[in-house]
Amino acid sequence: MSTGRGVRVSEGLRAETAARLLRAVALVQHESRQPSLVAAVVRDGGMVWSAVRGTEAGNCEPSLDTQYRIGSITKTITALTLLQCRDEGLVDLDTTVGSVLGEVPFAGASLRQLLSHAAGLPAEPEGPWWERCDGGDFEELSDRLRDQQPVLPAGRQQHYSNLGYALVGEAVGRVRSQPYQEVARQRVLEPLGMVRTTYHPQVPHAQGYSVHPWSGRLVPEPHTDTGAMGPAGQWWSTAADLCRYAAFWLDPDPCVLAPETVAEMRIPVAGQPDDGLEAGYGLGLSLAARPGRTVFGHGGSMPGFLASMVMDPQQRTAAVALSNGTAGETLGLGYTLLDLVAEYEPKLPQPWRPEPELAAAEDLLGQWFWGNTPYTLEVADGHLVLDTGRPGRGTRLVPDGEDRWRGLDQYFTGETLRVHRASDGSIRHLNLATYTLTRTPYGT
Repeated sequence: MSTGRGVRVSEGLRAETAARLLRAVALVQHESRQPSLVAAVVRDGGMVWSAVRGTEAGNCEPSLDTQYRIGSITKTITALTLLQCRDEGLVDLDTTVGSVLGEVPFAGASLRQLLSHAAGLPAEPEGPWWERCDGGDFEELSDRLRDQQPVLPAGRQQHYSNLGYALVGEAVGRVRSQPYQEVARQRVLEPLGMVRTTYHPQVPHAQGYSVHPWSGRLVPEPHTDTGAMGPAGQWWSTAADLCRYAAFWLDPDPCVLAPETVAEMRIPVAGQPDDGLEAGYGLGLSLAARPGRTVFGHGGSMPGFLASMVMDPQQRTAAVALSNGTAGETLGLGYTLLDLVAEYEPKLPQPWRPEPELAAAEDLLGQWFWGNTPYTLEVADGHLVLDTGRPGRGTRLVPDGEDRWRGLDQYFTGETLRVHRASDGSIRHLNLATYTLTRTPYGT
């Protein structure tokens, strides 16, 4: 089943779950006074639920196909285009932005630091509020930045910087010898079928509003062309297109970006002291801890608009929300929708099936000892798995040559397990990093 613009619709959620989701959307729209709000949930690659609340979208009816400004969700598109360049060998993330752009302000910041908001750059360029004013080209922006200085030492912590993503977008354009927006359109949006995601608004699109604090009347907000700051927050999109985009992040298309690279983008790179372990930032993606799992995505805001797109890989679920109010609770709505689905309609585990034979692993299976501490090597989900009995200390292993295995995750990521054999071919012991494993305690 599909909608008029090709959004795949999967079997829906149960009625009681849908009712809870609708109530969450209705509360945000009502209590934070959003003129209109569109939300949707994706599971296993298809939309399973959507809702529209409020009717004030300007000259159109709010719907899944109505454009809203997505603000900083733009940064995920910008980051994706830079990672494509890296994967093609066109640029190294640890090189400085100055090596790509020449003598520009903050030229010493690395591309990796800019992607993760860890370069210590100011949050915004000095001068008029960039989100509410039409912007000039990159040369004009550079001139505005000449007297600005970093606000923190590079690499110390996350300090969110819209300015940093202007530099990233310009770097992408220089590497590709094309305007950034054309790179994004040709290499991300078109391959993903996001035909209603555009750099400038196209009808039908919502009008952005702020709500007067006392009269409750609507005040139109400007729809600016932010110029060189565009890679930080310029794009417009629809709930339907963001569902396609969210589905990509949960099940990456290698023609757009390798699944391994998407996984790399989700690794925490920088954080803030006040966030503790509750939130962090990867390479263009916000990360957040939820009960028993980690979700990722991004929020966005521009004058007159709020947006949220959050993915839950454990539940293979995503939520998107778009509204046309300057202030409100839409940014947190995606997390609320994901939590409700996870609580009331969690994914069922896959049926257990017999494991495949791993011929090279047969004589490794069973109990081993590190000193007197018992470990186990077993086959699970098609991998050789080391179970140490300690959270975070096990790992999946893959063959890496004769009698060699490489750790895939947790403490032993990238480490090599070596099998040491006697002259008759029997195993004497295993070495994993500096751990020596024997079949009996201390090899006795």
